[in-house]
Amino acid sequence: MEIQHLIEQIEKKKSMLCVGLDVDLEKIPKHLFEFEDPIFEFNKAIIDATHSYCVAYKPNIAFYEAYGLKGWKALNKTIEYINTNYPEQFTIADAKRGDIGNTSHMYAKAFFEDLNFDSVTVAPYMGKDSVEPFLAFQNKHTILLGLTSNSGASDFQFLELKEDQPLFETVLKKSKFWENSERLMYVIGATKAEYLKRIRNILPHQFLLIPGVGAQGGSLKEVCEFGLSDKTYGLLINSSRGILYVSSKEDFAIKAGIEAKALQQQMQAYIEK
Repeated sequence: MEIQHLIEQIEKKKSMLCVGLDVDLEKIPKHLFEFEDPIFEFNKAIIDATHSYCVAYKPNIAFYEAYGLKGWKALNKTIEYINTNYPEQFTIADAKRGDIGNTSHMYAKAFFEDLNFDSVTVAPYMGKDSVEPFLAFQNKHTILLGLTSNSGASDFQFLELKEDQPLFETVLKKSKFWENSERLMYVIGATKAEYLKRIRNILPHQFLLIPGVGAQGGSLKEVCEFGLSDKTYGLLINSSRGILYVSSKEDFAIKAGIEAKALQQQMQAYIEK
């Protein structure tokens, strides 16, 4: 998907919402186990209920790999369902891959060609030759881990290298000079919203995938105030548990749609500013 198409969807729907499809079989409604593929049936219902209010879907690959072959089949059916029925949606494989060049190339083929995702999350620790194979795919996007919300982020990401510049800023700055860097997006945790001004000075218009709003305590207000780009909007704000598991009953999809709409309406106020 071209970036301009994503921007048009944000403008049309007045939404920057990304719905995280993190399916935990211990949390989904029990009646879904009557189906042959409860993971897919859960996803399908959530997608049908929320597609009007979001611009992206983000399956976390670990939640499918954990269930072996049946999980991978459910992932394949889910992405195929989105691409067939709601092709305007931007799709993110939250896989956090990253390895030497030839291995990264095969990871990229798996998510971009076989599964036909629009983007994939990638860890930058091994440097540019581990990321550039993902960037070689035209109209596909690589979402680099920039600044994360987890408690261990301070172990490495805030180490000061020179002139009070933390490691995460060095990663952001260096990545701008990698081949096909215009296809880069970045993961920035919502609970680190106070750093968004500094990040926007480095990446003024690039898209930032923002997890952590809602269940993890991130502030939508702060993310929008400090992170919105006046040129591209530049934000994909993810909610997973806060939408998926509002209800554990047969009305789960209806309740998920209501929650997605509420988030969309909050975002609309910032977009229209």
